[in-house]
Amino acid sequence: MTVADTDPARIDAPIDIDELARQRRRRVEKIASWVLPAAVILGALFAWHWTVVANEIPHYILPGPGLVWEALVENAATLFASWLITIQTTALALLAAVAGGVGLAVLFNQSRFAEMAFYPFAVILQVTPVVAVAPLILIYVTDVDLGLFVIPEKVLGMLIVAWIVAFFPILSNSTLGLRSADHNLRDLFSIYGATRWQKLRYLQIPAALPYFLGGLRIAGGLSLIGAVVAEFVAGTGGMGSGLAFRILEANYRLKTDLAFAALILIALTGVLIFALLSFLSHALLHKWHESAVKREV
Repeated sequence: MTVADTDPARIDAPIDIDELARQRRRRVEKIASWVLPAAVILGALFAWHWTVVANEIPHYILPGPGLVWEALVENAATLFASWLITIQTTALALLAAVAGGVGLAVLFNQSRFAEMAFYPFAVILQVTPVVAVAPLILIYVTDVDLGLFVIPEKVLGMLIVAWIVAFFPILSNSTLGLRSADHNLRDLFSIYGATRWQKLRYLQIPAALPYFLGGLRIAGGLSLIGAVVAEFVAGTGGMGSGLAFRILEANYRLKTDLAFAALILIALTGVLIFALLSFLSHALLHKWHESAVKREV
């Protein structure tokens, strides 16, 4: 036996097989989270292109992905202007849904009689098809003069339609979250003489935050759907037209590639909204809530 064989500095440390397996699994999952979606999207595009070419489908019935890309590039300025209108309506409707939903949830939590009186109307708004309500809303609304500026009736009507779609998830999730506070903690607050405002601020609102953020992610996509439905119903052209009108216009002119380009922009907008709201949820919850804390597997 040599000196090197007995030197403690030369003796290898024990290898944790389980830890190596966990590290390898984490690396594989991290790579797969990007590679698998990209591979599936590329496969779907190839299948789309092959279907069009193999079956010789006319471009006005089903354009290939290449034609859709060309239409997107050629009409980028028009589509971008329409996208700004759609995203503006979506954002305003979502903000209004948050304000109305959270405000009513707090009111319902503080007053059982208010909940019994108004909650059925919220359910009615949710279960009534927005396509049936939208034409009536666009008929009855008028211009609103706020002094500093005027909200045109078309803009206000589309905003109301999008708000109706996005409102209920915020209300229902926030109401559920405010009720989910631990009853033992509620009793403790009562023992120490906390006021209703203190219970709401320090106990119920933190308990309701994960529920609210879950409803917010749902409402973000629904507000976009409501904005698109409102634009379809409004059906007016001009510079103030959103992406939904561009789809209608393209269909009337048999420019299916342009309709697909606008539809892809709407889908990507929905993905972007969900990603931003998911990031917000993670930023607010990842340090303390079980739903967002990462655990070692």
